[in-house]
Amino acid sequence: MDLYTEGEPIADTRAPDGPVETRWDRHRFDMKLVNPANRRKLTVIVVGTGLAGGSAAATLGEQGYHVKSYCYQDSPRRAHSIAAQGGINAAKNYRNDGDSVHRLFYDTVKGGDFRSRESNVHRLAEVSVNIIDQCVAQGVPFAREYGGLLDTRSFGGAQVQRTFYARGQTGQQLLLGAYQALERQIGLGNVEMNARHEMLELVVVDGRARGIVVRDMVTGEISTEMADAVVLASGGYGNVFYLSTNAKGCNVTASWRAHRKGAYFANPCYTQIHPTCIPVSGDHQSKLTLMSESLRNDGRVWVPKVKGDDRSPRDIPEDERDYYLERIYPSFGNLVPRDIASRAAKNVCDEGRGVGPTGLGVYLDFADAIGRLGRKAIEAKYGNLFEMYERITGEDPYEVPMRIYPAVHYTMGGLWVDYDLQSTIPGLFVIGEANFSDHGANRLGASALMQGLADGYFVLPSTLANYLAANPLEKVDASHPEAVAARTEVEERLRRLLAINGDRTVDSFHRELGQIMWEHCGMERSEAGLRKAIGEIRDLREQFWQRARVPGDGEGLNQSLEKAGRVTDFFELAELMCIDALHREESCGGHFRAEHQTPDGEAERDDDQFAYVAAWEYADADAPVLHKEDLVFEYVHPSQRSYK
Repeated sequence: MDLYTEGEPIADTRAPDGPVETRWDRHRFDMKLVNPANRRKLTVIVVGTGLAGGSAAATLGEQGYHVKSYCYQDSPRRAHSIAAQGGINAAKNYRNDGDSVHRLFYDTVKGGDFRSRESNVHRLAEVSVNIIDQCVAQGVPFAREYGGLLDTRSFGGAQVQRTFYARGQTGQQLLLGAYQALERQIGLGNVEMNARHEMLELVVVDGRARGIVVRDMVTGEISTEMADAVVLASGGYGNVFYLSTNAKGCNVTASWRAHRKGAYFANPCYTQIHPTCIPVSGDHQSKLTLMSESLRNDGRVWVPKVKGDDRSPRDIPEDERDYYLERIYPSFGNLVPRDIASRAAKNVCDEGRGVGPTGLGVYLDFADAIGRLGRKAIEAKYGNLFEMYERITGEDPYEVPMRIYPAVHYTMGGLWVDYDLQSTIPGLFVIGEANFSDHGANRLGASALMQGLADGYFVLPSTLANYLAANPLEKVDASHPEAVAARTEVEERLRRLLAINGDRTVDSFHRELGQIMWEHCGMERSEAGLRKAIGEIRDLREQFWQRARVPGDGEGLNQSLEKAGRVTDFFELAELMCIDALHREESCGGHFRAEHQTPDGEAERDDDQFAYVAAWEYADADAPVLHKEDLVFEYVHPSQRSYK
């Protein structure tokens, strides 16, 4: 079957040249500015209030723009960034252990399996040092050493300690810092906050993003909001798998609606499987719980050496344990990157050496660390994580090892953006996890918080000003024909969902879709499996429009209607993810094709054929169109990624 067509190549025309160390500074100087008096006349819509959206709205408000902020949560501080646990990277080199901006740049490009842009990643590494200063000034309570200096710890994919943290709740503390800055701007009248509103459509006027259509999730009222530019900071799409570490509300609708209006979607198959999650316990679950990667600093990962050994872990002596990460990857040990650790866990479980009731689990053991450092030291570092684990499993990780297994966590793919974070629709900027730009095929731990705050605090405010200064726009309102058409499209879609009146719940379809995706487009993919998945997704989508039941109406609170709209977008995204995974005949990072692996089971890239960003154009009723952006490596040359 013809699954896609190939279009013209795409290039990042905004990317600067010259020495990588000076590209961002020179680019900022070359960009146009908007003077303070004119900023008050300009309106910017920001969708999402996580670290990227919250910091962007606060900064733009501080600069004097009129900002309209939207989130579907009841408060900006309930954005999913609050769930991030382990830390945030920055090249401060406080440990004096050899870190530098260049080393963080190198580790991130290598960790992404050489599928990210050098210019973007170097900018991220540069800005990382400013983020820490910004957050400390906001009062973020980072952990400190005995002498009062900020403390750091190790994370996967690095041999230096560059990860700043606040126990196991770093995301929460960073988000509260951004939230305080945002609330200050709300109080000053610079930011107009709209909670419990969901974006359901993008308004494009004369080829430029000029607004959004939103639904008030409490009253059901649909409104059209116009602006001079739109910023999407709506997060990732991991919930296409149904079971993931994401909050249940996380969805792809804002990005997918923009994609259908002309924004290219890049690398959708790049999904990060996190190795340190509490294993699935039964069919009743609606989500999974993450245990921070920071636990791998002091926890040792192991399984029994003998297949089928179901003894209590305390009864298995040292010489009958396989500390397989330390054995296979002696240079990095338990701190290998997430994709490596996840596949290694899958392999030992496939061999029949997994632990727990399902056999899909490995041990994360803190006995050595407690013996070496003492229980109080471990409590100080990880106490809230240990408490959370005990509440969920009923097991005390101070006494018995944690059981963990890989699960869907983060998505490296997202809307395609140029160096200025602008999508293929002029005036539509995309930041944080919603774009594809910085992580390549695998995100290093503690890089998501870094990217979200870098985009929101330091990059977008400059690049957005350049767009607004160079493109003075006529004012348009909700009566514009394109705005009316967008609203009508939303109203018709909601009516169609309510009219199906079938016999199956929306959740049942979502769960079945997730099972298809996990089985065939999860930790390991194959040509046969992906082709089977595409057929099953199409059949399931057809069943949905015949058998789904969405009770109630659109006049007021209706969570079934909300879910139905999100699941229809997940159906379309899921198919594109499988097409992207099928066309990429290589293994790299979180994309592992069974047909493309080294003799010892590692990912086998094909740099000659696939060193590009896959940017997909939506084609209604036709096959999607693939546009390739070639990746050029001048400073970190692609090589076989080894952590041994």
